[in-house]
Amino acid sequence: MTEILTEEMPRKNRLATFIKFTVFLGLGLFIIWLSLRGLTPEERTQIIHSFRTANYNWVILAISMGILSHVLRALRWMLFFDPMGYHPSFKNTFFAVMVGYFANMAFPRLGEVTRCGILSRYEKIPFNKSFGTVITERTIDMIIFILLFFLMVGTQAGTIGHYLNTNIYPKFMEWVTEKFQNPIFSKVFILSGVVLLLLAIGVIFLLRKKIAGSHLFQKITRVVLGFWEGLKSLSQIRKPGLFVFYSIAIWTLYFFMIYVCFFCFPETGALSPGAGLSCLVLGSVGIMVTPGGIGLYPAIIQETLLLYGITRTTGLALGWISWTAQTTMIMVVGGISLILLSFNKETNGKA
Repeated sequence: MTEILTEEMPRKNRLATFIKFTVFLGLGLFIIWLSLRGLTPEERTQIIHSFRTANYNWVILAISMGILSHVLRALRWMLFFDPMGYHPSFKNTFFAVMVGYFANMAFPRLGEVTRCGILSRYEKIPFNKSFGTVITERTIDMIIFILLFFLMVGTQAGTIGHYLNTNIYPKFMEWVTEKFQNPIFSKVFILSGVVLLLLAIGVIFLLRKKIAGSHLFQKITRVVLGFWEGLKSLSQIRKPGLFVFYSIAIWTLYFFMIYVCFFCFPETGALSPGAGLSCLVLGSVGIMVTPGGIGLYPAIIQETLLLYGITRTTGLALGWISWTAQTTMIMVVGGISLILLSFNKETNGKA
């Protein structure tokens, strides 16, 4: 089944993906080393004790919620294809979603290509059309994430907002003020921007025919057309209320996946849902940066919970438990989905 994971990826893209994977995996491992390096022997003993005494019934519930969120994601994805005249089976769509997440654990962003390749093979849905729906889907999820970020800042002003106002914004504004108050820097910055813009326009104008005939331009054009197909399918969705319900439910389940893990420990069991929202939003950043959030996700959960008065040993233990639960679920269900796909017969999803 390895050809499913790579058939849509040119060799150069696979090399670039491998390099990026190696860099970000190295970053994740470096963060793990940093988070563990500063622990005293007593703190390491406390973390081990936390793992031994945690209530793992809540972890099982979190894993169940994670699987349900992916079921809803598959159902939501199916809504995109109905206006195009395609009706993929739920089974293959769910397998595609899970194998996509499974592939992302190895190579970031490979999952989007993989899940579209699966539907192309088993449901005969053109790759560019399904890829357009994935881009649209990711755009919607990013909008929801941004809304949750502002909700977090607005509702957690006493914790996250105070931290940002104290540690992040002043330093950033100080850097901006320092640079742009320097007249030489300001002039060079503006002049460089103007020159680069004019050069770009000139190069595009002179090489417009060659650019239009290039493989890269044609590939971008196909992606844009596929994205347009995805947007059209979004505007033509026959059950918009169900689409909105699925989108809200998916992110609600994401929230409860981390929040129910709080009840693994007495120290975090009393935290408010606002702390869970902060962990969801900030922890998602870790998943975006390193493969599957390795190293960075537990470290972010630890630092976030510090703002709510949780010791870093408990915070780190909870971060690792939550990350392990999510990762194990994807590895197991994604791996099973990949195996079951090998027994599938190719079908036709066209109505």
